[in-house]
Amino acid sequence: MNKEIISIETAPAAVGPYSQGVRSGDLVFTAGQLGLVPETGDFAGPDIQTQTRQALGNLKEVLEAGGSDLEHVLKVTVFLQDMGEFSQMNEVYAEFFPKDPPARSAVQVAALPLGGRVEIEAVAEVCG
Repeated sequence: MNKEIISIETAPAAVGPYSQGVRSGDLVFTAGQLGLVPETGDFAGPDIQTQTRQALGNLKEVLEAGGSDLEHVLKVTVFLQDMGEFSQMNEVYAEFFPKDPPARSAVQVAALPLGGRVEIEAVAEVCG
């Protein structure tokens, strides 16, 4: 198995024993990304929109470090602390995937690490 660990400073550091992402063959698998600002380790803001925007920005950084990008994402999983915030998350999400969006699942969970409102992970193809 060909497995390359993705570890970058432009996305939040792992808060446990896992990698920010893994590239294997023509695929990139990301860890779940919270709405944390990499430089400070703090949430970008208290609301779902701000945290979603930051989480997707972090996801983009990990994908690019693995040789992919948002246009090559095949599947996304969104974990929400409150499904009542789905529509607000979805508005921001649509900004990042305006055309031919990937397959997606969205689930509510009992809690997220560090008290986050949203966590997003993806599987993508390597570009070209």
